[in-house]
Amino acid sequence: MLVRVLHHDHCFDGAASAAFFSRFVETAFYPRAEFRFTGMIHQARQTFPDELFDGDQNAIVDFKYSSNPRLDWWFDHHQSAFLTPEDNEHFLRDRSGKKLYDPTYRSCTKFICNIARDRFGFTAPDLDELVKWADIVDGALYEDAKTAVEMPAPAMKLTLVIENAKGPDVVTNIIGWMRERTLAEIVELPEVQELFQPIYQAHLQSVGMIRERAHQDDGVVSFDLTGYDIGGYNKFIPYYLFPNSSYTVSLLSTPLRTKISVGSNPWAPKEIRHNLATICERYGGGGHSKVGAISLEPGAIDKARQVAGEIAGLLKD
Repeated sequence: MLVRVLHHDHCFDGAASAAFFSRFVETAFYPRAEFRFTGMIHQARQTFPDELFDGDQNAIVDFKYSSNPRLDWWFDHHQSAFLTPEDNEHFLRDRSGKKLYDPTYRSCTKFICNIARDRFGFTAPDLDELVKWADIVDGALYEDAKTAVEMPAPAMKLTLVIENAKGPDVVTNIIGWMRERTLAEIVELPEVQELFQPIYQAHLQSVGMIRERAHQDDGVVSFDLTGYDIGGYNKFIPYYLFPNSSYTVSLLSTPLRTKISVGSNPWAPKEIRHNLATICERYGGGGHSKVGAISLEPGAIDKARQVAGEIAGLLKD
């Protein structure tokens, strides 16, 4: 049996969700199944082509819902889980018991873990560390911005690799290792260290890039990285550089999309009042209450700058 698992790509929680889900359904439902993993990124005009669902069983974890009739399993925790009202209605009509949604969870991995235990009697004590760190990483539960940026823990180093490594095989391999190994063992693998060291140096350089381009205005840190060859950055760098800020609005451009990221400072000196997912939904994006994003077409930099400026104006104190 082939089980296809679509997961949020370049995301620690997405990889951990795929690892935990595959362990769960292999043990509880599909022994000796072959698992194939496909990373999904948010794009303008998001679609789910039929060819994505090529397994005997097909699943989506930590990513938006699809009404494709070949989708068998779905777990998500994002506020903006549905592309259309029709998708939401389709989900509400489902009676399979295998499509589950709860936006109150910090991480999708913890959500899958609890459902697997409470509804299906599956537990995996050896994956407790993975579940714990998925909650920390996706919930931004770090002690302070310095810890989040300097990344002393194995899970944080692995997050850097997952978020920045090129090509689909890297995250797929990590998912396979997450199913069986501790995070410290994974980080020490020679092939992971070979990736981590240059990515970490690039991370340190991105601190300088953001310091050079960012400015703070009424509690909002804004910066535009569209001129740099960079696909992402550690989202806590702005709060490391501007500890008194409350929000961040940034721009990135890649061959696949123009991305506006909107975040809030977990250690902000003032109350975080805005729901960022709701704001991003106005522009076709989404996310969580404390972090969101909008994906526009590749090259739509002028439009992205306009949207980013509107959102920054809304967030200013």
